[in-house]
Amino acid sequence: MATFGDHPPLPDSLESLLADETVSTLFLKAECPPRIKAGHITELRLEELESPAWDKPTLESLADELVTIIDQHAHRSDCFVEIEREGCRIIQAGDLRITCAWPPFSEAWEITVVRPVAHLTLSDYELDPRLIKRLSDHHRGVFVVGKPGSGKTTFAQAIAAYLDEDIGAMVKTMESPRDLQVPQRVTQYAPLEGNLEKTAEVIFLVRPDFVIFDEVRRARDFEIFADVRLAGVGLLGVTHANSALEAVQRLIGKVELGMISQVLDTVIHIEKGQIAQVLELKMVVKAPSSMESDLSRPVIEVRSFPSNKMTHEIFSFGSECVVVPVDDSGSQSPAKKLAAAELARQIQRWTGARVHHVEMSSDTAATFYVDDGAIGAIVGQGGSGIRAMEEEVDLKLKVKGANELPRGTKRIGSSAPEWDMQSERSKGSHSWERSGGPKPRRKGKRRR
Repeated sequence: MATFGDHPPLPDSLESLLADETVSTLFLKAECPPRIKAGHITELRLEELESPAWDKPTLESLADELVTIIDQHAHRSDCFVEIEREGCRIIQAGDLRITCAWPPFSEAWEITVVRPVAHLTLSDYELDPRLIKRLSDHHRGVFVVGKPGSGKTTFAQAIAAYLDEDIGAMVKTMESPRDLQVPQRVTQYAPLEGNLEKTAEVIFLVRPDFVIFDEVRRARDFEIFADVRLAGVGLLGVTHANSALEAVQRLIGKVELGMISQVLDTVIHIEKGQIAQVLELKMVVKAPSSMESDLSRPVIEVRSFPSNKMTHEIFSFGSECVVVPVDDSGSQSPAKKLAAAELARQIQRWTGARVHHVEMSSDTAATFYVDDGAIGAIVGQGGSGIRAMEEEVDLKLKVKGANELPRGTKRIGSSAPEWDMQSERSKGSHSWERSGGPKPRRKGKRRR
């Protein structure tokens, strides 16, 4: 088991480059001077060392030496070759993760050494007691997210140690590669026969209270995360994302909307080694904000923790699952803006006329503004055209000319396009009369 600051003796040429205790990553590439990433996590800097460039034979020799060192320390549980592929080898040497790459995988020989430069306990983060209590619950799904090098793995290690030592929980990990520094009692599992899904099957048999799933990246990883969580195991996943909300969005499409809050209820965003944001997810059945109550549906509320202030809503809109910010400013709600944008696209597709603006007067009525010359064709003889559209969208529609737009109204396409402008160009001069408008629904017998 890897221990912070402990690794077997390395070749002097490599050890000397790691002499500075603030060095977290060492980059060696053939025909290039060595570079390091060093400093405190809040101000990491990339530096080029004043040292001769390493050539290909030297890097090849170093890679062979590292394998020999691992063989000589085979009695240590933290020294092993994690992955061996054509053109790539990943070695765990104590607390060091060493990646060797060579052609054809990379265009030149390269060795990268990564080591942790901080070992923290949960008390070092000075967390809100309510968050600590939340993390102690074995029946939660948690994401720890952040950019590479932000400190999310260090935070996950602190949680694992806290659960094992303070709570007395049975903790296991699923990792590829296995480089978490966790207490000796915490067993670290790699992909069984190269497949994390098989690892998950074994996880159920050893009956853990909590599982740490490091590096949730691929679509299948998110699906495995959901399967393990729905089996009743407490689960913490570590994943790359720029924000807590982006991590939630990555789960959409892999899990049914109604199951998202059961799979994931807490998201912790780590930035520069500190907690930047905590979100909690709850599912309710209601109408999205500013919609009529008769439009109730399952809605995932995304709330800031511990303030409980709602920031976003996730719900089905048509055939899509959307994430909409909650606007308390009193302006048109995001849900209505979304509906207006969708209606503009529909009218554009049916008529070929340019829609300048759509205003949702209510949840059952809308007004849209088009070029003045297109109004007659859109309304149709005796109002047949506008009635056909009303049947299609199930809304009461009113059409007005663009010259009636109130001064200062933002027009569609004036900044970020709210519809597909390429579609408009492709229609060219196709008019409403030629397209015939939306076809009215057939009356009479329906196909069963």
